[in-house]
Amino acid sequence: MAAWGCVASLGAARWLCWRAARAAAGLLGRPSRRSYAVGPAQSPPTFGFLLDIDGVLVRGHRVIPAALEAFRRLMNSQGQLRVPVVFVTNAGNSLQHSKAQELSALLGCEVDADQVILSHSPMKLFSEYHEKRMLVSGQGPVVENAQGLGFRNVVTMDELRMAFPLLDMVDLERRLKTTPSPVPLFFKGVLLLGEPVRWETSLQLIMDVLLSNGSPGTGLATPPYPHLPILASNMDLLWMAEAKMPRFGHGTFLLCLETIYQKVTGKELRYEGLMGKPSILTYQYAQDLIRRQAERRGWVAPIRKLYAVGDNPTSDIYGANLFHQYLQKATRDGAPELGAGGPRQQQPSASQSCISILVCTGVYNPSNPQSTEPVLGGEQPPFHGHRDLFFSPGLMEASHVVNDVNEAVQLVFREEGWASE
Repeated sequence: MAAWGCVASLGAARWLCWRAARAAAGLLGRPSRRSYAVGPAQSPPTFGFLLDIDGVLVRGHRVIPAALEAFRRLMNSQGQLRVPVVFVTNAGNSLQHSKAQELSALLGCEVDADQVILSHSPMKLFSEYHEKRMLVSGQGPVVENAQGLGFRNVVTMDELRMAFPLLDMVDLERRLKTTPSPVPLFFKGVLLLGEPVRWETSLQLIMDVLLSNGSPGTGLATPPYPHLPILASNMDLLWMAEAKMPRFGHGTFLLCLETIYQKVTGKELRYEGLMGKPSILTYQYAQDLIRRQAERRGWVAPIRKLYAVGDNPTSDIYGANLFHQYLQKATRDGAPELGAGGPRQQQPSASQSCISILVCTGVYNPSNPQSTEPVLGGEQPPFHGHRDLFFSPGLMEASHVVNDVNEAVQLVFREEGWASE
């Protein structure tokens, strides 16, 4: 276990002064003249990176300077990545190719769409729902995202409230003064792609669909149970943007929905699929993309080790450690059953381990008393993970703690014998 402290030392202070001087001179973000020589550079890589985005590579729309240094180390002289890299984010309010283009521009490295995993990307595996009419919640290009995942018959919240305007009653300004004729709509499930803009509208309409067994606008004496299937992505209670304190994530929205359903029906809201970090399903999906990437590059050696770099102990670190446990158990006893967040397909895995690396540029801040990370020798903080995840403080302890993603890359290269000179 690496040291927990990321407190600025004299060397760190000098480094910050150096960064400030380069920023003042306009040198940050330019290609470096430094040569990053590595030892066995000709050997095919046997390891890959799973990189979080928010809090690791960017803060809001601004790139973290250390990310630029990290990618100079990761690229060869032709501008190609020297090891397989997949970007795993719990964000889901953009298109996959748009996120890839954004990362390419920020990092100065060509990122392909199939290197990006959004929180809802593993929904592609749920093909049995792709032809059914599904209510979709989220923001941004939700229809395009749903279609890209394979869902061919989706209805948005706005379309539903226009068809049944009497259901959306919280905002007095949006209440209709006339009573329209009802439109028949019958749903077979609900897709939760990310936090919506109007939480009160989405919570109300999702409840209407669940309590009516897919026929909103009608009333049932007894709500059906089990309810319609729900596929949900992104369990993050909090995430880090430019603000000094973390912001509410989709996990907070899920918490509201679960609490309302429990309060109204007396029963527990259940998920058919629960994805996004820390779901094992997401890491299994990422592992498959790493394998495909290595095959396209002609790297014949199996990718045995994955290094997951993140800033959120509850999602990034918990998920990486949970997946590591899964890989160890699968190798020893066969793949276990893991419920809604478990693997969709049982297949042999070349990967044998998933090593977690925590950076201090996002949600985790060791100098913040409200940090989500366990405090050594002190009381455990509140568990910010999802209800369906068992609480294990050890799973939130990273294998390594470093200042930033550049230090993470250097650490991995040393571990793998690819140390920079």
